[in-house]
Parts: sequence; structure tokens; C-alpha cells
Amino acid sequence: MQVMDRKQARLWAGLIFLLSLIGALTYGGFAVNDWLKDEQRMPVQVINFSGEFSHVNVGRLEQLIRQSQPGSFFELDVNEVFTLIEAQPWIYRASVRKQWPNTLKIYLVEQQPVAQWNDDMLLNPYGDTFEASAPEMTLPKLFGPGGSEKTALEGYNAMKSLLATSSMGISELSLSERFAWQVQLKNGIELNLGRQEFIDRLQRFIDVFPLLTKNEKPVKYVDLRYDTGFAVGWLEDDKQS
Repeated sequence: MQVMDRKQARLWAGLIFLLSLIGALTYGGFAVNDWLKDEQRMPVQVINFSGEFSHVNVGRLEQLIRQSQPGSFFELDVNEVFTLIEAQPWIYRASVRKQWPNTLKIYLVEQQPVAQWNDDMLLNPYGDTFEASAPEMTLPKLFGPGGSEKTALEGYNAMKSLLATSSMGISELSLSERFAWQVQLKNGIELNLGRQEFIDRLQRFIDVFPLLTKNEKPVKYVDLRYDTGFAVGWLEDDKQS
């Protein structure tokens, strides 16, 4: 009988010890979790920005990050920071990672505007639109229907390369709903290139331009939508020849 009592006592003692150990571990886990979440004990002290950029306001960007992620280093959500950053003007791409014990490292790739699009957007070299203000930049203006951004930019780049041989540049390019091309050069001449073979037609203009400059009147426009020949409009009296 005494043996059974001793066994039961040991059993109960062991059970009480196990329950106490589980309780201590549970309490310790919650305590550690609370400690890790405590912004004052494990704050994000440093937000390090790298990359080449000139239009991004990193001070403003850091402020937005700290407002959206007020918790500790461990609570900070890298994916949310990434989404927040890429939604900002002038940000093309970003990468975000934590660095122990208190640093957030952010690498930025800035948008590179190459043209204005429909007077309210900017185009990057890949034909993607983005919203940003660039008052100090002199960019060519491209116009076209929605979804034609890449087509318009490809056409502009092809014409720009061709015109570079003649020292003429493009100030405006328009692509109509029917995908007909119209170009205004920096010298004020307007070119109507139509829908087909617009590069060949532009080359025809380049070839005859030296002859056109011999006329006493400046050229206003050249209509190249003909299989052979072209029509010229002159300033002052708008006569065609």
C-alpha cells in the first residue's frame, strides 16, 4: 500500500512538474514574442536607400514607410513596403530586404522618361506609362489611342534614328485611330506619312529636303501619302507644288 502511495506521489509530482514546465515555456514564448514586437526594444533604426536616382524624394519615402509600418523590426512586412514603394511616382522597380538587427535595405530603379504621352503621362524606354511631373525636362510629345504606347514609341525611335543623319529632330508625333503617322519636326515642318511604309516615306522627305530649302518660302508641311511624289505646303500663301 505504501509502495502504491509512493508511485502515485511520484506520478503526481512528475505531472505537476510537466505542467509547470509547459506553463513556463508558454509564458516565456509569449514574453519573448511581446519583447520582439516591442518597437522600443527592436526598432527599425536605419532605412538604407541605394541605386541611381535624381527625382525620388527618399526623405518623403522613408516617412511613408515609417507611417505604414510603425511596428518593430520583426513585425515589418517587406511585401507591404515593396508594394508601397513601387506605387510611388518615379519608381520603376524596387527590392526590399531586412538586415539584422535594425536595418531595412531598399534598392531603387528610377523611371527614365523619354517622351510625354497624350499631355498627361510620361513614357519610359519600354513604352510603359507613368504619372510624374517633369517640368524641367524638354521631351518630345507623342499622341495616340490607348494601348498604342509601345507602337508610337517604336515608330518615334525609328524615325529619330533616320532623321539623325540630317540633323533634324521630332518635337511631336501623332498616331491616329487608324494608325496613320503625322510628325512635327523641331524646325516647324509638318509631315503626313500615312499608314503604310512610313519609314520609306520619311527617307523620301530627307532625300528631297535640300531641294525644298532652295525655295524662297519656308516649308509648312509635306504630304508624303503618295506612291510617287509628294505635296508641299509653303508658309505665307499655303500654295502646294
